[in-house]
Amino acid sequence: MPTPPPRLRKQYINNDYPNVVLRFEDGHEIVFKRGVGKTFDCYSGETIKLLAVRDPDVRERDLIATRKADEFDDA
Repeated sequence: MPTPPPRLRKQYINNDYPNVVLRFEDGHEIVFKRGVGKTFDCYSGETIKLLAVRDPDVRERDLIATRKADEFDDA
C-alpha cells in the first residue's frame, strides 16, 4: 500500500474578485471574499481550481486558474 503524500499548510489572499472559491480534488470548497486571506491544508501534488464568483446570487462561476498545491504560498 503506497504512503499518502505529505500534508501541506498553504495560504491564499483574494485581492481581485468579489468572491473566489478554491475547489479541491475531493470536492470540498473554501470561499474567499475580496481582501481576505486564509490558510488551508492540502496534499502535495493535489490540483486546486480557482473559481471567480462575480454575483453570489447566481451559481455561475468562472475558472480563473488551476494550480498544484505546491504553487501556493506557504503559511
